[in-house]
Amino acid sequence: VQLQASGGGLVQPGGSLRLSCAASTNIDRISIMSWYRQAPGKERELVALISNLGSTEFVDSVKGRFTLARDSAKNTVYLQMNSPKPEDTAVYFCNGLINARVYWGQGTLVTVSS
Repeated sequence: VQLQASGGGLVQPGGSLRLSCAASTNIDRISIMSWYRQAPGKERELVALISNLGSTEFVDSVKGRFTLARDSAKNTVYLQMNSPKPEDTAVYFCNGLINARVYWGQGTLVTVSS
């Protein structure tokens, strides 16, 4: 299984950005797809996750600002980042859990700056 993260870039505080995580398999096979991020000098942290039933969880710091969506036709999960803050600057990674095995995609850099 391969996961391809994309959509990172420079965004102004208060703007919006959408990250994509495209899977090489039917995402309905993936029990949970997650987004993590790692800021410079910090440990990687879980940002959000979505199950194949559509339930979602978000870390407190992004609740109310970030949303998740699944597109089974495109085998893609999206992380919509609304009103990003400078502290959201990080490399964002997606991963997928299938049959107790975790697959990671490469990171995509998000920089929030004016």
